[in-house]
Amino acid sequence: MRTPARTWERGESPLNLLVLGVVLHGYTVPLVWAALDHDGNSGTVKCIQLVSRLLQALPAARWKGLGADRAFIGGEWFRFLRRKNIKRAIRIRKNAVIDELRVDEWFGDLNVGEVRCLAERANVYGEVMQVVATRSPAGDLVAIATDFSVWDTCVLYRARWTVECTFASLKVRGFDLERTGITRPERLERLFGLVILAWVSGLRVGVWLQAQGPVKVKAHGRAAMSLVRYGAERLGHALRWMLPELLCLIKLLRTPFPMPDGV
Repeated sequence: MRTPARTWERGESPLNLLVLGVVLHGYTVPLVWAALDHDGNSGTVKCIQLVSRLLQALPAARWKGLGADRAFIGGEWFRFLRRKNIKRAIRIRKNAVIDELRVDEWFGDLNVGEVRCLAERANVYGEVMQVVATRSPAGDLVAIATDFSVWDTCVLYRARWTVECTFASLKVRGFDLERTGITRPERLERLFGLVILAWVSGLRVGVWLQAQGPVKVKAHGRAAMSLVRYGAERLGHALRWMLPELLCLIKLLRTPFPMPDGV
């Protein structure tokens, strides 16, 4: 599971969405979300409410764990996840204090690409957790408080890029969500839900098409189009021209999206 937040503006009104989703086929697929009436980070209460909503439909036993960035930290939040039996892999700030030393004091000498962890689990925001750190190609110190092994922590945190893939296709490179004039939180939530239905339909059809005939790969080694665009174009063409495959696609969209054992 990933917990991203995305903010943009319409005039002087901030449009801020807190989203909890599952990493699937190279994307973070939104499952529950809440529009906030302010810019900046969401509070702990909002995060807890969002996770609680999803737990009603998807029990913690189905979760591999929860990954989040530095905006989602704090003792109450960490304790809540532990009580719900949700494993954590959450980036912490470089000035966070771990066993009386700051993160950048523990790991300040890390080189780019080097990975290191503490010899023993430490006190992080009142919780006993392992801390894994590396330095990004840009030189940023990345420290993650985690309940996973070093390897699994690195794999889970690398999945962060799937958030960017999702919001890129929802916004300027896809559905142009950020061009909406809607500013009221409850209406923004409904609009986001409608866009997600269309977006997931494109992804579902794209995954199905990819199994039959993969997207062409260009000379630079990247795919000619995303899975979402691949599926959306085919679905749009079928809807416009009422091709025989339309009924097949509708039947496909009516079946559950295959989910991994641990999400």
